[in-house]
Amino acid sequence: MDRLTATRVFVTVVEQGSLTQAADRLEMSTAMVSRYLAAMEAWLGARLLHRTTRRLSLTEAGQSALASCRQLLDLSEDVAHQVGAARREPSGRLRITCSPSFAEAQLAPALIDFQRLHPQVGFSLTVADRSVDLAAEGIDLAVRITNTLEPTLITRPLGVCRSVLCASPGYLAERGRPETLEALAAHRCLAHTFVSAAQYRFRHAGQVMELPITDVLSTNDAAVLRRAVLAGGGLAILPTYFVGEDLREGRLVGLLPDYEPEPLGVHAVFLSRQHQPLALRLLVDFLAERFGGGDTPPWDRVS
Repeated sequence: MDRLTATRVFVTVVEQGSLTQAADRLEMSTAMVSRYLAAMEAWLGARLLHRTTRRLSLTEAGQSALASCRQLLDLSEDVAHQVGAARREPSGRLRITCSPSFAEAQLAPALIDFQRLHPQVGFSLTVADRSVDLAAEGIDLAVRITNTLEPTLITRPLGVCRSVLCASPGYLAERGRPETLEALAAHRCLAHTFVSAAQYRFRHAGQVMELPITDVLSTNDAAVLRRAVLAGGGLAILPTYFVGEDLREGRLVGLLPDYEPEPLGVHAVFLSRQHQPLALRLLVDFLAERFGGGDTPPWDRVS
């Protein structure tokens, strides 16, 4: 049997968690998947999976082989991608999910610019402040801002999301400007439900500090939180990709510059590297170049 296909079957079974789901993904019979697994084990001379009626788990040999098998598939996909990209124009429709604030401020303009380069590619963009189940909802790509990623998913770093503690000039004129963390106890704290509810997290002098808060308003939508801060409702931690223009134009004021809210990673997340559409591969490359830049993402750069 073809060893590359056997390798792809093994990796897909691990990623999908069952022979049946892997067979559906690969569009082959469960019996054929089983034969490819057997051929893979015969080739390597070791049992790769513990199989029971309820679950599959990697053996020690399987765990050791998995990383190398993924590298082999990545290499073969890269070669096919480089050859194919030179011959054809990407096309098709990609389903993407992202948080509402990042979609509005950064992702939507990026997708439009990508379409100018590749007009045969279309998008269906689902915005949600939750982790969408990629398999259940048929999502090709999720852009997630987090430091906690599911180990079963394939990810690629796109950039870094920094945030700032900020308030409106009107609020500060009324309540005064806090100069220390302790001073925040006397202020109206607003919070994002999934990011800073019950506490603010800062980095200071190489350490992570947590400050408990009693929020007067919490919401799961960064746009609502921004609007409340602009209206003078209090202070909050907001991402700079979303409020950078407010800060530059004086609608919001950054506070406590020596205490940086904990940065988060911006990641491309997908189910598998195997058989990715050319459009998806090119889009991820495009986003990595657009949102990258080491410690200074493009929305934080001073012109």
